[in-house]
Amino acid sequence: MSAIVVVGTQWGDEGKGKVIDFLSEQADVVVRHQGGNNAGHTVVVHDREFKLHLVPSGILYPDTLCVIANGVVIDPKVLLEEIAYLEARGVDVKRLRISSKAHVVMPYHSKMDALNEERRGDQKIGTTLRGIGPAYMDKAARVGIRVGDLLHPGEFRDRLARVLEEKNHVLSRAYAVEPFDVDEMYDTFLAYGQAIKAYVSDTSRLVNAAIDRGQRVLFEGAQGTMLDIDHGTYPFVTSSHPSAGGAAIGAGVGPTKIDRVYGVAKAYTTRVGDGPFPTELTDAVGEDIRTRGHEFGTTTGRPRRVGWLDAVVLRYAVRVNGLSGIAVTRLDVLDGLPSLKIATAYEYQGARLTEFPDTSWQFRDVVPVYETLPGWDQPIGSVRRLEDLPLNARLYLGRIEKAVGVPVVLVSVGRERSHTIPLQSLF
Repeated sequence: MSAIVVVGTQWGDEGKGKVIDFLSEQADVVVRHQGGNNAGHTVVVHDREFKLHLVPSGILYPDTLCVIANGVVIDPKVLLEEIAYLEARGVDVKRLRISSKAHVVMPYHSKMDALNEERRGDQKIGTTLRGIGPAYMDKAARVGIRVGDLLHPGEFRDRLARVLEEKNHVLSRAYAVEPFDVDEMYDTFLAYGQAIKAYVSDTSRLVNAAIDRGQRVLFEGAQGTMLDIDHGTYPFVTSSHPSAGGAAIGAGVGPTKIDRVYGVAKAYTTRVGDGPFPTELTDAVGEDIRTRGHEFGTTTGRPRRVGWLDAVVLRYAVRVNGLSGIAVTRLDVLDGLPSLKIATAYEYQGARLTEFPDTSWQFRDVVPVYETLPGWDQPIGSVRRLEDLPLNARLYLGRIEKAVGVPVVLVSVGRERSHTIPLQSLF
């Protein structure tokens, strides 16, 4: 048995898609367990770029079963567009399975998302306006609609009518917004249900059976640890659990069935949206790294905020995820920089903090304490062995290991699938 979880250790966009794609070659099953189409994975294979938002990255391998599990919230329109996009590029999606228990993102969710962000003004969270947060809110409030509901016309009609009565009341009274038509929405989503019916199954049973057979199962999430609704930089977080614990709940497997957890970290740090970011660079160096790294959101196209590597954040991610090791991506983006910085601690009101603050207001006001390391001159994109990396690049990786307390298990030196240096067997 070998079941592993891959998580982001920062604020998402760490290159999880590439790492998962690399590991998927060895996997029998790849499971997406949380989030929605508010996130994305970009994978480059033989100069062909694939942008995925809901379908697991393993779909690019012809023999890998791919699962969208119960912890994901699904916009059926987006999912069907993504399936069509993959099929048009020659990718077989018949190996896709969708949990009947996954919740559905409805049009009123995206409407409420936009209205709420507008109402917050300067206090906005910076959501992608895809309706993900309101969909998870309805799930917790027990008024959500699940994928399985779309396959039972009578039950779906009754449930939609009850929910839409409440939503239209709020939209019309509080926001003076035109109400949604129940008949139109019913017909549209009933058709979506029929379009995805062939993919729908009891995915918890499927994934557990694969693990019990001794198959290799890979769990992939979206976003990163610092966006976890419990453990992230609240309230500037997502609405689900990108941390490792979310994999068990989001896929319907017991935690004892998971063998190892690996974290993915960029060789620097990025963040999309609002919220505190201690190591953020707002100068020419930050702009240079953003340009080199093509740091623009897969889903929104928004420029990502860029900063130096934050080892305090990484140590926190190691703790809350129980990481076995870290994959470091985008190391090549730092080529040619004369010096590099790693934040190894924070200063807060005259005190030095080596652990991540427990309160959001502390984190908002910390000042990073940096160590400076020398950079390297030569490009590393063609390197395929650790020992062939420049000495200073190896010293940088070694300092990361020492600062976070777990080994670096993989290094990425480019966007292509082939630009990957595994340092040990991960499965």
